[in-house]
Amino acid sequence: MDTLWAPWRMAYVEKARPSGCLFCEIPGSGDDEKDLLLYRGKSVFILMNLYPYNPGHLMIAPYRHLDDLGKLSLDEQVELIQEAGRSTRLLRETMNPDGFNLGINQGKVAGAGIEDHLHLHVVPRWNGDTNFMPIVGGTKVISEHLTATYQKLASLFR
Repeated sequence: MDTLWAPWRMAYVEKARPSGCLFCEIPGSGDDEKDLLLYRGKSVFILMNLYPYNPGHLMIAPYRHLDDLGKLSLDEQVELIQEAGRSTRLLRETMNPDGFNLGINQGKVAGAGIEDHLHLHVVPRWNGDTNFMPIVGGTKVISEHLTATYQKLASLFR
């Protein structure tokens, strides 16, 4: 039996959870490339997921620390959806996916890894991107390094 190693994934599994909020800290850190931050809007920002489901997996988050979609102002809601639309367009132009999953996991029971700060996932999907590896091997194969994807997308989002 062959073994496919994905040691980068253990960094997420074993990582101690920081005391602060990732989505509150990243916009002020000043190192967009390290933080994979692609775009700063008026009330939301876009960054790549450090532990993506697929290449180009983005997250759109409001600057305000809110845990519920209903707490966003109308302007924040509009900008969140507008940026989701722009993100799918730019990802389609750059990475040519066959479709997308867009979703908000609101609350721990709904699968939110960071439940205290609302964020919208934009996940590009390709025909055949789900295969036997996650089921048989318990491993998801990501075919492109994060920094390569960041370089592809960064100039488009700015």
